[in-house]
Amino acid sequence: MKHKLNTLRKKPFVRNVFIMASGTAAAQVIAMVLSPIITRLYGPEAFGLLGVFTAVIAIITPIAALTYPIAIVLPKSDNDAKGIVRLSLYISTTISMVVAIILIFFNETIVDVFNIEAIAPFMLLIPLVILFSGFLQVTEQWLIRKNQFRITARVTVLQSLILNGSKVGIGFFHPVAAVLIVLTVFGQLLKSFMMIIGVKRANAIKEQGLVSEHASLSIKGLAKKYKDFPIYRAPEVFLNAISQGLPILMLTSFFGPASAGFYSIGKTVLGMPSQLIGKSVGDVFYPRISEAANNGENLTKLITKATLALGAVGIIPYGIVIIFGPSLFGFVFGSEWVTAGEYARWIALWSLFGFMNRPSVRALPVLSAQAFHLRFTILMLVVRFLMLAIGYWVFESDVVAIALFGFSGATLNIILILLTLNRSRRFDASNSNNGV
Repeated sequence: MKHKLNTLRKKPFVRNVFIMASGTAAAQVIAMVLSPIITRLYGPEAFGLLGVFTAVIAIITPIAALTYPIAIVLPKSDNDAKGIVRLSLYISTTISMVVAIILIFFNETIVDVFNIEAIAPFMLLIPLVILFSGFLQVTEQWLIRKNQFRITARVTVLQSLILNGSKVGIGFFHPVAAVLIVLTVFGQLLKSFMMIIGVKRANAIKEQGLVSEHASLSIKGLAKKYKDFPIYRAPEVFLNAISQGLPILMLTSFFGPASAGFYSIGKTVLGMPSQLIGKSVGDVFYPRISEAANNGENLTKLITKATLALGAVGIIPYGIVIIFGPSLFGFVFGSEWVTAGEYARWIALWSLFGFMNRPSVRALPVLSAQAFHLRFTILMLVVRFLMLAIGYWVFESDVVAIALFGFSGATLNIILILLTLNRSRRFDASNSNNGV
């Protein structure tokens, strides 16, 4: 048994997952220790307003560079990858400037149209968030490409310590939503800065020519070669972000900020296993499956093993929340958060299968299935909107709305996994027939 564990630890994939997961685990321990203090200081309404702001920036920031940074991992040539880095930085800078101009002239109109008056004073922070998000995405993907997971792990821990410590420290004197929102923006900027510093300290830029060397293709040529990212992946990420933020925006509109706060804290807690292991596996799995596709390996086997492993790990934490959600949340966060535990039961059902689908989602660009992913995300957005609307207009219950949302999310994630495996089998068969 000891020999098997030692052999397992020596495998690069397992070792890299452990590095990523250990950094995320340490960050989440910090967050979990301080969360009971933070929730008692600020209350549900403050978290509701934070949730609305976070939902807005979560919709915009993933497409800060039109998802070109995700393509950094794919080229065989480092020079092509460096070209994509420059392309991504040009795009994110341009988008942030355009958004800034739009907000300067049309801020009030946008706030009125989308009914987000509560966060109107903070809208002009969005261009900065977009700019630094673009830099962060580029840096993260370059580190993933070069398997420099230790830098990411260290930055994740340090960011959590600074951010959550600041929430507690400032919250004792000024526990309002504005503090949470400003610190959220600061956290985005802080992480991008620390990632860049980490790369420089590792001599990644100097030694590998991240900035100085030229790509084998022109910027225009690279933009054309990887055009499926802005055409298919960027709209998919945008719509998926809307889908993720939909409950907070609709709960705020239908039931008020407190309901959005209950959902926000429930989603945050249930996102911890996903951040701890799911994201770690996904970040390491992406370059691994890209390499496997280039080498003609069996992708279906890789996806299946990773999916089942995540299912075995996820059933314990998510199962506990499904069974004991209300009493657990009331005990940890305070009696006023019991309703968040009711929400969490259904969010956990959806999150379990979202946790398991990480390998499938990471495999889709490698399988050239981004158009399919876009269509599926459109379907998911429509179904989720209908479930929340039915909960409000038919049942007039926020808990029922979240229950329908969670059940539909779980079902759709199962379908996505099965469809991805079907595509990977066809991909493997095609490679086999071509003699790869």
